[in-house]
Amino acid sequence: MSADLPAIEVRDLVKTYAGVTAVNKVSFTVARGEILGFLGPNGAGKSTTMRILTGYLPANSGQVTVCGLSVATHSDEVKNFIGYMPENNPLPDDMRVSEYLHYRGRLKGLSRGKLGVRLDEVLDLCDLKRVRHRIIGTLSKGFRQRVGIAEAILAEPPVIIMDEPTIGLDPHQILIVRDLIASLRGRMTVIISSHILPEIEMTCDRVLIINQGRVVTQGAPADLRREVFGHSRYELEIAGDTAAALPAALVRIEPTLHIADAGEPDAAGFRKLSLTTVRDDDLGETLLRALAADERFRLRALNRVQPSLEDVFLASTRRGWDAVDAPKGASK
Repeated sequence: MSADLPAIEVRDLVKTYAGVTAVNKVSFTVARGEILGFLGPNGAGKSTTMRILTGYLPANSGQVTVCGLSVATHSDEVKNFIGYMPENNPLPDDMRVSEYLHYRGRLKGLSRGKLGVRLDEVLDLCDLKRVRHRIIGTLSKGFRQRVGIAEAILAEPPVIIMDEPTIGLDPHQILIVRDLIASLRGRMTVIISSHILPEIEMTCDRVLIINQGRVVTQGAPADLRREVFGHSRYELEIAGDTAAALPAALVRIEPTLHIADAGEPDAAGFRKLSLTTVRDDDLGETLLRALAADERFRLRALNRVQPSLEDVFLASTRRGWDAVDAPKGASK
């Protein structure tokens, strides 16, 4: 694959079932070595899109290329470039871990000589050596998920697609899987679908949010915060002349700073205030120095509030619902 080509390119992808549009003009690209979080509510079209990418499901229209090859016309070749871990990954309960991975490696075309070395590497990377001789049906959910990931990366494909790889795992198991996925950065291109948004934010370079079959937003988490919310927010606990003197003091610090919300004073006279500004750079130190030096105020706490990926997800999908549900001809 040429270094100039993206690992995955999707253009105007459409998939319908019995007249119902599951994927509607979806377009995106994924760079080589990038980890992309693919998010959306249940029924948004995520799994359908992933199955089309892997060649397991045909599209009605649109173009999908993986490593420069069209999925529609080179499906068998494309499958050699992809390691796929579907949701609720089906595994044979009656095979041992090493036996199953050896079997899958041979199916993927690995020679016996290379497979032995690669199998040891994957068992070590996925922390499966201690259970390599265990029957898969006796393993915990966490170990079964790691077996699924091991199978997906076994042949060292350039693209890995994982649908809900951390579903049903406890926090400790999620941490292990997260670190495992992060270790693939730069070596493989990874697409992850998950409902555990903090894990996506900590693992992925970029996020794509889909709703009702359409892409509603995409970008790095920090960029999405700016795009969706358009402002930064700070929370203060402060006493003094907050009604008259504070607004003027804030304008002198930064003209776009204003009080968005103010609580009632407590017994010591401190109010909790919420400030917003269009400035994206951190004004915390500037605010702290200016307000602490002003004898009219007593500052007890200052905190910059960053919207979480969950906030971005809810706002983006809400925006998507509004756009889809709006009456035809309504102004935008």
